[in-house]
Amino acid sequence: MFDDIAPSYDRLNHLMSLDVDKWWRRRALKEIVDGTPQQILDVACGTGDSTIAIAQAAGSGSRVTGVDISEGMMALVMRKAAHEGVHDRIRLQVADGENLPFAEGSFHRVFCAFGIRNFEHKELGLKEFYRVLKPGGKVVILELSLPENRPLRGLYNVYFQHILPWIGGRVSGNKDAYRYLPASVQAFPSPERFCTMMWAAGFTRVRHRSLSLGLCRMFVGEK
Repeated sequence: MFDDIAPSYDRLNHLMSLDVDKWWRRRALKEIVDGTPQQILDVACGTGDSTIAIAQAAGSGSRVTGVDISEGMMALVMRKAAHEGVHDRIRLQVADGENLPFAEGSFHRVFCAFGIRNFEHKELGLKEFYRVLKPGGKVVILELSLPENRPLRGLYNVYFQHILPWIGGRVSGNKDAYRYLPASVQAFPSPERFCTMMWAAGFTRVRHRSLSLGLCRMFVGEK
């Protein structure tokens, strides 16, 4: 499915979020980069918007590794990275987020933006994030969420369940993919439940922040 919608993915993401997704990523960057040389893993990197943003913001000597199971999505990353002048800071690998091909303690930071809701076994993914982090490292997860305000949630559901699939289908040619998106957000655990899952995976100082009235959540945990 993600291979199929890859060519139109970026355009639709920015169009349907009114570019607010870029602001969410900028908020996450404050938790990820610290000005020192870092090894950073971007899981479910997709077409590389987050990977590139991290590479641009990270300190000199940093390396960003992007992994995804969709080769079609990742095929766009290096072309975009070269245009932004950061291709030498990025490496890519096709990999499953539930079975990462890296040694224990490989990264200072693990980031996952709008990807973990697609994991079949989210608990396994969180345990893998914890395993590949260095002691003192941090995981940062952005994920779409349901608004807290009831009237706003009602409008959101109308948009997400009816308007978005129509727009997504017209632009991408794959209406089912944009029916899957709201279904996957609806099925995602509550913020409290997801924080409990992070604690169970081994993370400490687990916290979450509501962004844009709950349209997005940022989860942070430390090793």
